[in-house]
Amino acid sequence: MVHLLLKLKEMFISKFGSIPEFYVRAPGRVNLIGEHIDYCGYAVLPMAVEQDILIAVEPVKSQMLHLTNTNPLYSDFSTSVDNIHIDKTQPRWHNYFLCGFKGIQEHFNLMNPTGMNCLLDGIIPPSSGLSSSSALVCCAGLVTLKANRLSLSKIELAEICTKSERYIGTEGGGMDQSISFLGEEGKAKLIEFNPLRATDVQLPSEASFVIANSCVAMNKAATSNFNTRVMECRLAAKFLAKYKGLEWNKALCLEEVQVKLGVSLEEMLLLVEEVFHSEPYSQEEVCNYLEISLEELKTQILCKNTQDVLLFKLYQRAKHVFSEAARVLQFKKICEDAPANAVQLLGDLMNQSHVSCRNLYECSCPELDQLVDVCRQFGAQGSRLTGAGWGGCAVSLVPTDKLPDLLANVQETYYQSKKERLTVEKRCLFATKPGGGALVFLEA
Repeated sequence: MVHLLLKLKEMFISKFGSIPEFYVRAPGRVNLIGEHIDYCGYAVLPMAVEQDILIAVEPVKSQMLHLTNTNPLYSDFSTSVDNIHIDKTQPRWHNYFLCGFKGIQEHFNLMNPTGMNCLLDGIIPPSSGLSSSSALVCCAGLVTLKANRLSLSKIELAEICTKSERYIGTEGGGMDQSISFLGEEGKAKLIEFNPLRATDVQLPSEASFVIANSCVAMNKAATSNFNTRVMECRLAAKFLAKYKGLEWNKALCLEEVQVKLGVSLEEMLLLVEEVFHSEPYSQEEVCNYLEISLEELKTQILCKNTQDVLLFKLYQRAKHVFSEAARVLQFKKICEDAPANAVQLLGDLMNQSHVSCRNLYECSCPELDQLVDVCRQFGAQGSRLTGAGWGGCAVSLVPTDKLPDLLANVQETYYQSKKERLTVEKRCLFATKPGGGALVFLEA
């Protein structure tokens, strides 16, 4: 880390002609199990990774925010601190910084926030499903907090950054921001919501986790895929609530419906079979069931970039969410009980998760499916997509004694099989372990 800070310091001096006052890092994450259920209110089980976003910062007396990036592909950006505008139509890198900045600004009602010179470096592959965007939002939030000499708990920071990332248009649930702040070396975390809390999960010592990038980029703010799934789950919650005589118009997520009904996840899965048909629901059918107008559906329930979606797969999405939420709890229990066949049992759960993501949630892609199959072929006990999907990375649980062979075989079979993958960087395939959360460094 010291070497990286010194290198960033030199680049900062070259760029701004001054010395940074402090540095902030925020890690990416890999979700071991619990995909697309945080925004439904359910617990997830991620770990922070060693790959991170690092920002060198100099507070300045002017009311200007100057952002620059060590990667020449990302252009410089400057704006006045009292004129923060986040363009949802073009999710460029600086807009994620502005999300974190604006979150702190609004939380404290800062009328004259401190101006800053900032130089960003990052080793989380972008659009890979390792949460580079949320790490940047978290890093920016902590930068803004420190520059304005303010303080918050890690949980408060995570909650603010979760809300503020929605300024970019993504209706996320809070997992990425929570683990970026609450991550600890050597430990995965069970992250629960409402209220936000984190519980240590000790992973099996005889296995490693391997991250493999499919080389298919996916920016969840750039398409409506992600938000469509959020809205389908919201509609499913309203259907279930109305069917059971609850105040359906107030129901926003599936977990709160389960809590109000006071039933188990297994009972919710039975209810899904009872309430929904497997064919997609049209806008008209949704309106008829909820007894609302099309205008009410579009303006009161759907978010802006999903208002033109014509079909909603409520049965498939709800079935995935309840079954995936159950797998998270099973995963944690296996880690706690530590049976002799723990690695096999955990791998089975990861494999089931991928099948559900592929078939029910439809958030995989052919390249990810191929990559998961290749990893299993060469020794992974379990392999699944991680992150939003539609590209990005797979995470695999690999017995440590099989790790070298798996890395070599996956490199040859997946990355060297296509010309466009031959030039990928080494960081597209690597073993990782749980890393620490966001930090402030005062000296390089």
